[in-house]
Amino acid sequence: MRRSLVVLASLVLAVALGGCSGDSSTDAAEGDGGLRIGYQRFGGLSLVKARGDAPGVTWSLFESGPALTEALKAGAIDVGQTGEAPPIFAAAAKTQFVIAGVGAPSPKSEAVLVKKAKGYKSFADLKGKTVALNKGSNVHWLLLKLLEANNMKLSDINVKYLKPAEGRPAFDNDQVDAWIIWDPYFALAEQPGVQILADATGVANNREYLLVGKDAAGLKTEQIKSFLRTYEKTTAWGIGHPDERAQVLAPELKIDEATTKRALARAAQPVDQLDASIGDELQAIADGFAGLELIPGKVDVKSLVDPRFAEAAP
Repeated sequence: MRRSLVVLASLVLAVALGGCSGDSSTDAAEGDGGLRIGYQRFGGLSLVKARGDAPGVTWSLFESGPALTEALKAGAIDVGQTGEAPPIFAAAAKTQFVIAGVGAPSPKSEAVLVKKAKGYKSFADLKGKTVALNKGSNVHWLLLKLLEANNMKLSDINVKYLKPAEGRPAFDNDQVDAWIIWDPYFALAEQPGVQILADATGVANNREYLLVGKDAAGLKTEQIKSFLRTYEKTTAWGIGHPDERAQVLAPELKIDEATTKRALARAAQPVDQLDASIGDELQAIADGFAGLELIPGKVDVKSLVDPRFAEAAP
């Protein structure tokens, strides 16, 4: 009976967050020649979509940043929203893009989850244990920084790369000892018996980045600038109206309003200034991945910050 309930819960999660039918689905807007935007349900772009603030846009839904950057590489979208690691893995894979926008840090919206019954007191207690996470996503960098902070190496744990829809059932069924995950999957997993072992506070900024395909950046510059201004305005509205934001996003997320509100309280952040310091921050992350040979050699991500779009930031 317990197994049946777990399987049912996993199926509900997969359907709710887009994991059941693959990594993406498309909601086409009317009109031709508009921007094609890839989003994840919980990022800042999802509020723009849910409010209908960008008419003429074609929206494509992705379960994770790595899946979104694959679409960017294939030329299937013009703009996409990811965490801090996907741009680095995309650059290493020779994806042609620039960075056009960035959010303020959101360190509390990604965390290491464990079962309270296991008795873990700190991240160091996971030495020799199995840890699940989505490869190439924001939580991949969090893992590396937590290892560093605890004087541990990647070889000190058994890493299991699982997409969010795979990670939840593996965690629920005790097939892994810990799950490193971001909101709203994080908030949905906060059930009785689940403990937050650590979040990114003090170790990783966990920003949201807007990536633009290189061709689109040149051909649709003014459209993209206009969209970025809309994105900033909608994001600011959400920060100032948290109750209304949760009401708008809960149907889009297909999760209850209370969970949506709890997750947004730690995850939603204003748009930040796009400047050289952002390039420095990303470059340090890229060098970290390269140093551990998790990407094939060094990549120059600092140069991808595009000054054409800095004026659209606050």
